[in-house]
Amino acid sequence: MEPVDMEMDITQELSADSLPFARSYQLEALEKAIKQNTITYLETGSGKTLIAIMLLRSYGHLIRKPSPFCAVFLVPQVVLVKQQADAVEMHTDLNVGKYWGEMDVDFWDAAKWKQEIEKYEVLVMTPQILLNGLRHSFFKINMIKVLIIDECHHARGKHPYASIMTEFYHHKLEAGVSDLPRIFGMTASPIKSKAASPVDSYWQKIHELETIMNSKVYTCISESVLAQFVPFSTPKFRFYQHMEIQYVLYARLVEELNVLKVKHECSLDILDLEASAAESTRKKMSKIHAALVHCLDELGVWLALKAAEYLSCYESDFLLWGKLGVVGEKIVKNYSLVACQLFETRIPSGPDWTIANNVKASVDAGLLTTKVFCFIESLFEYRELKDIRCIIFVERVITAIVLQSLLSELLPKHNSWKTEYIAGNSSGLHSQTRKKQNEIVEEFRKGMVNIIVATSILEEGLDVQSCNLVIRFDPSATVCSFIQSRGRARMQNSDYLLLVKSGDFFTHSRLKNYLASGDIMRKESLCHASHACSPLRNHLYEEEVYRVASTGACVTLSSSVGLIHFYCSRLTADGYFKPTPRCVIDKEKGVCTLYLPKSCPIQTVCVQGNIKTLKQEACFEACKQLHEIGALTDNLVPDIVVEEADAGEIGREPYSDDQPIFFPPELVNQCSHKSMKKYYCYLIELKQNFDYEFPVHNIMLLVRSQLEIDNKSMGFELEVDRGFLTVNLKYVGLIRLDPSQVILSTRFQIAVFRVLINHKVEKLTEVLGDPRSGNNSDVDYLLLPSTYLGQKPVIDWPSVCSVLFSYENVWKDHVSCNAGMIQTKSGLLCACMIENSLVCTPHNSHAYIVKGFLKNLTANSLLKLRDGSVMTYMEYYELRHGIQLCFSQVSFLDARHVFPVHNYLHRCKRQKEKESSNAFVELPPELCNVIMSPISISTFYSFTFIPSIMYRLESLLLATNLKKMQQDHCVQNVAIPTMKVLEAITTKKCQENFHLESLETLGDSFLKYAVCQQLFKTHQNQHEGLLSIRKEKIISNTALCMLGCDKKLPGFIRNEPFDVKSWIIPGYNSGSYALNEETLCNTRKIYVSGRRKLKNKKVADVVEALIGAYLSVGGEAAGVLFLNWIGINVDFTNIPYQRQFKVHAEKLVNVRVLESLLNYSFQDPSLLVEALTHGSYMLAEIPECYQRMEFLGDSVLDYLITLHLYSQYPGMSPELLTDLRSASVNNDCYALSAVKAGLHKYILHASHKLHKEIAETVESSKELSMKYTFGWECEKSFPKVLADIIESLAGAIFVDSGYNKHTVFQSIRPLLEPLITPETIRVHPVKELNELCQKEHFEQRPATVSHDNGMPSITIEVEANGMVFKHTSSASNKKMAKKLACKEVLKSLKASLGGPKFG
Repeated sequence: MEPVDMEMDITQELSADSLPFARSYQLEALEKAIKQNTITYLETGSGKTLIAIMLLRSYGHLIRKPSPFCAVFLVPQVVLVKQQADAVEMHTDLNVGKYWGEMDVDFWDAAKWKQEIEKYEVLVMTPQILLNGLRHSFFKINMIKVLIIDECHHARGKHPYASIMTEFYHHKLEAGVSDLPRIFGMTASPIKSKAASPVDSYWQKIHELETIMNSKVYTCISESVLAQFVPFSTPKFRFYQHMEIQYVLYARLVEELNVLKVKHECSLDILDLEASAAESTRKKMSKIHAALVHCLDELGVWLALKAAEYLSCYESDFLLWGKLGVVGEKIVKNYSLVACQLFETRIPSGPDWTIANNVKASVDAGLLTTKVFCFIESLFEYRELKDIRCIIFVERVITAIVLQSLLSELLPKHNSWKTEYIAGNSSGLHSQTRKKQNEIVEEFRKGMVNIIVATSILEEGLDVQSCNLVIRFDPSATVCSFIQSRGRARMQNSDYLLLVKSGDFFTHSRLKNYLASGDIMRKESLCHASHACSPLRNHLYEEEVYRVASTGACVTLSSSVGLIHFYCSRLTADGYFKPTPRCVIDKEKGVCTLYLPKSCPIQTVCVQGNIKTLKQEACFEACKQLHEIGALTDNLVPDIVVEEADAGEIGREPYSDDQPIFFPPELVNQCSHKSMKKYYCYLIELKQNFDYEFPVHNIMLLVRSQLEIDNKSMGFELEVDRGFLTVNLKYVGLIRLDPSQVILSTRFQIAVFRVLINHKVEKLTEVLGDPRSGNNSDVDYLLLPSTYLGQKPVIDWPSVCSVLFSYENVWKDHVSCNAGMIQTKSGLLCACMIENSLVCTPHNSHAYIVKGFLKNLTANSLLKLRDGSVMTYMEYYELRHGIQLCFSQVSFLDARHVFPVHNYLHRCKRQKEKESSNAFVELPPELCNVIMSPISISTFYSFTFIPSIMYRLESLLLATNLKKMQQDHCVQNVAIPTMKVLEAITTKKCQENFHLESLETLGDSFLKYAVCQQLFKTHQNQHEGLLSIRKEKIISNTALCMLGCDKKLPGFIRNEPFDVKSWIIPGYNSGSYALNEETLCNTRKIYVSGRRKLKNKKVADVVEALIGAYLSVGGEAAGVLFLNWIGINVDFTNIPYQRQFKVHAEKLVNVRVLESLLNYSFQDPSLLVEALTHGSYMLAEIPECYQRMEFLGDSVLDYLITLHLYSQYPGMSPELLTDLRSASVNNDCYALSAVKAGLHKYILHASHKLHKEIAETVESSKELSMKYTFGWECEKSFPKVLADIIESLAGAIFVDSGYNKHTVFQSIRPLLEPLITPETIRVHPVKELNELCQKEHFEQRPATVSHDNGMPSITIEVEANGMVFKHTSSASNKKMAKKLACKEVLKSLKASLGGPKFG
């Protein structure tokens, strides 16, 4: 069979896109690769990567975006991803993506991979990533135009390279698919054999590689062709005479190490360790023991000491094999430490002794072996090289570590060479980061590091042109390893030293055969170059495959085990068990039973078959069943991975914090000015609850639309300087105004509000004199003074007409007036026109309100100044202002400054203060211009409250519009007060007497309750982890914000304190604002008056608060209606809970006692068993654990307790409600309640660790007062399982009672008694300290985290009044450590600053 070509038309279009510096054999290889699938077999350093790059350039026009195709470049090691990607980027214009496991690509979904393929043209990755992507059908093999496989000799057996080719390439090939990728393999040795083979077996192995790769090998005729371009290192054998360490020394040390190991293993039996931790510790100790014995035997006592020192060092990362726990870690480290002391007794003492003093003597003493001595001598032969770059290859990680230590002590005496080591992490003896390895390689390239001691990790791919020496301390295990390690020496005249034990003819012969293997492989490849590729007919690659028809995703017999483990790893775990599959094989019957974790929808799978593949067959069958029920998606990934990806996408949804500010349409001008206007009249009744010389007057509000505000919301109080002002809005009827009256009224209100808000009269005369003013504003409503005609409130037109005042027209109405004439700045006026007027004094541009005349005060009256001096008013004005008063006998005016206008909605109480005497002034009439007359001081005073009143009215109208918008879409309307809706859209930042926090707390708990109940009922086969992700997708801040934005809620939200300066004066528009019409989701109109920044959490908070508002007024039915309107579909219909199993509950738990404890009789006692079963309890008769019940019960209890607190303490502040809820609904509270009731005795579990921690908790709880159960005072953390069972029992009762929450509360409440009250609450120490620091302006420095014997330690530091209060606490987790540290700092602060004040 010929290697596959591209389709003919595409192939003919391809032309070699070579690079000018390409060598002849590279161009020849490129031509071959364009025509057919090719394996390029060339020595290391011959430029195989450059051929691959030229091939990519040739295919560039087929993969450049927006092409749906791409090229994939596979490399066997992560360290090569960047190297090869950089090379492609350097020599092409293609976009290159880089991928490796630590990028969490295992959790990427099809959408994420689609984005990557749309973005990049060449994808460089490790092969397992591509294999996983193909198996999950995230990739399609025919999307790849070129598949480059670096170090392709790995394509054998079950290596990912082989699996990619057999499962996908050959599968499509056999099906007759032609649009398959061009395969280009690269290798320095097509054979990966452990031993020298006869010549015919060389071709057999090359043929196998060609077959699986469906490619033909290309190579040069001979090594001499390459020698023109590529330097080859000279192989040199170094033989050493093996001399064993003195038997007495060696045997005694080994015996003592064995005794030491047994002694430490015995200590494990004494300690109360969990079986898995003890076994893990035993394995770690055995591994260290074997490493030390190996070093002793192969390297000598001194290097064995170095190994022990390394392994006993607390800074070492050698324990990253797995979690041993603190006790296990100490035992293992102690073993290494005692071993270290053991070796030290055999090392010469003295401050001047070092291993470098006399190496030969050290060999004689057994401190070093002859092999190490030979290595040192061989290396020192090159001491004259000024710029040495040497790689020393060893077999074991520990050998690399200790040889680097040896060289670091020896070399400084002879030269300045620097040594480092690089090793993989699979052994578990160290953890060298990939970043550190890359840094070492880069320093090696630059000459900052001269020698690297390395394991096989550096055999493949490392490209350092200046490497001039390679030493094989341990011989190569395979032909490939030999050729690749030799190829690391890239410099001309470089050497390749091979250390061989004298007399080891087998190893010597094998290495000589390796030397000759290159020519043999080349010859065999050339001989068979014209032969076609054989079809894949190997039973090793023929295994059962399960394919999903809709996607093409597949799982094989061998890959099914990994997929099942991956699925189980995504199930919910805790600190006491990890969900893993368990196989039990009955060899006699040839049956395998696969037990899956309790949270898995399938509990057991039983298969019968070939004993060798039974485990695989069981996993394979489980995969099929999990897919059939949807637990594995059509891409054969765990359903939770897809849900997490979807949740992540929701979190990345763009949100613009630039949001509109809505303005109510009821107050907007929508009619012509030409005809008579109809207005709805509302009387704003103002009632003073305080004494003041100026009484308030009612105000008439005229609007074009009838206000649909419920009566309960029409009245409210303002907290003013002197007390409270009661405001009530009352509808009084219709009125029609002609255009002139509208203009007059508008001019009046503009004048009054501009004077009150700005306190200036500049340009006011222009407004007063312009009859068109009032026609250029979108805001259309009138605010006019009111009086009474009998019992009927009417507009005070004389006051309104004060805006028409003019000196020219005033005389006609005052010809017969007896009040007398007074000279003003602009002329003579009747005295009655000056009383109750607004005047301005041009000499200082101030405005004043005139009450009347001061009969006994004239220009000749004396004025006492602040310095105690006395002068007449006439003298004062001349001295201060340069004004000569002319009318010395005329009485001065009794006036006052214009009243200030405040935000009277502000919740901070104002001090009841006496009005400043500076508010009142005495004015000479001759210096005053009358602006408005007649208008009383009381009218002005009353109008100072109007901006705050109208802002509240605007807010109520917005709340009304929001309410109507919701009602338009609901069949059933909820009679919710407008004020309750307003509370829900008002944030704390507004600083008013109410805000949304209480409703938000209530709504949050109901939302969680409703959604969890819905998910629990509708997804009865899904585990808790999946339900939790689904819940978060619905109730997360991002999700709620998106729903709120869909309903245009952000525009309704009030998030800033009322600013009088920004209030829109009706009828007046100076260009500072513009109203833009917007349509709400129900075709209702609203107007946008501006924009502001609003965080997405605020929108989410308002959604929750609105849920709470509807719930608090209309009950759960109203809450559900609102949820459905906002876009969260819930239905409280009683969906039967389908039980997956029936158990004899009485055989597993004491049902009678538990029902007595819970004061509830179960209709289905199996629910009680489920609620008490922990995931670690793996008995088959109980196939489900409590996680689903806990998921439901958590939300039920949270809602019940929140509802209880909200109802029990209706006048409670939102802050206190939040604190009470936090103190009542938490793990500490529930755990203590469980212990107090003795429920811990009935938990079904199989965790030694949990048993131990429950016992400790029971003991420590005896020291606590059981009077309260909020647990802040406890200084130990409780196992979460104890809290979980309170929640799971609540869930079980909820289900068993037909979802009756009252039954749950009646049953669980006694366990939680006494419930926390406002009197008994104790604030959490962390919150209390934060609040104290904010209140007293103390500096709270960031908490610092450290670890002490494996336990986290938190340091809290506060600087107060020049003193520093600091405490460090350690605990089993950071949360507890922080609580304890804050508690101690609080105690110190209170003692220092006087406890009662801060208590």
